Amino acid sequence: MDMEKVISYGIPAGIILGGMVVSALLTRIFRGLAVRLDIMDRPKSERHKKHGHATALLGGAAMGCAWIFCVVAGMAVLPFAAERVPELAELAQGAKLAWKNLLVLGVGAVLSVLLGLYDDLRGMKAQWKFLGQFIIAVFTVESGGTKISLFVDNQWFILAVSVFWYMLMFNAINFFDNMDGLASGTVAVAMFFFTVIAVINGQFLVAALAALSCGVAWGFWWLNRSPATIFMGDSGSLLLGFLTATVSAKVSYFHWDNSLSYFPILLPLFILSMPIFDAFTVFVIRCAAGKPFWIGDNNHISHRFVKMGFSRPDAVRVVHALSWIIGLGALPLLWANFITSLVLTLQLLGLLFLILFLQLKFK
Repeated sequence: MDMEKVISYGIPAGIILGGMVVSALLTRIFRGLAVRLDIMDRPKSERHKKHGHATALLGGAAMGCAWIFCVVAGMAVLPFAAERVPELAELAQGAKLAWKNLLVLGVGAVLSVLLGLYDDLRGMKAQWKFLGQFIIAVFTVESGGTKISLFVDNQWFILAVSVFWYMLMFNAINFFDNMDGLASGTVAVAMFFFTVIAVINGQFLVAALAALSCGVAWGFWWLNRSPATIFMGDSGSLLLGFLTATVSAKVSYFHWDNSLSYFPILLPLFILSMPIFDAFTVFVIRCAAGKPFWIGDNNHISHRFVKMGFSRPDAVRVVHALSWIIGLGALPLLWANFITSLVLTLQLLGLLFLILFLQLKFK
């Protein structure tokens, strides 16, 4: 294997590992800080929460600090590394040209953590939290170049679709944070697939961002898995939602030169199908019952697996397994022709409908 391939695959793998270690260490530190400052999640005020004791609530701040630290460290080290390893020169040049966009992403990540942290500590009405999410989304799309066009050359359409995607990810990941390790593990799996796709496309800077986000989520997962000793809170779910929206929008799925169909643009929907599927079903259930869709309950996909007889940790494992299965099944859309892509898409949709059918049997 030549040096270029070692760099292409080795660097993202190293970033995942590094992000995981930094995130796990900072999560331990912030867990102790939360206990000392009495920043704890106490379940008695919200009936849908099932943990039996107070749990540290600074996971989002830990992940945010880990992500920012690794980005800054990477930007500082990369020019020196490129002098010793010529194959890193392209990545270093790309990072240098994209520093303004990286700054915008850093600001967006910090604002997401702060918005969620304020809600964790003081509580916010839903409309103000949505407004905060909307402002962060518009700022990132307009200033950071994170845009989704869907082949439509209209700036208002692109803005609307891009902001909608951010709002969807903010709230889908927020809704999905309902069991120990569920949201963090699912985002880590999704970020792994985005890393792979970015590497295949030669988008090495995007691959680095995806790999870092993957590592940070996985590092936090080790302490957030059942029985969790720290929760991410809204600060963590909004951060992961922001990173998920950003990375998934920056990865390229369709290329006019070599894509054999338009089906690759469905890849982010399949990779993120578990939180999107969950958000959609919960939204419909709550609206049909005449309840505000932002009020928590026990109608999530994970809760329905528990009603089917799984333990809570096993329900989380099933969702993570489904994320891996659907992601692996969708990956060939990148290079498949129209007929193969159609078959794969129908197969994946069939799997989602099967999950829906089984869960409707256990209301």
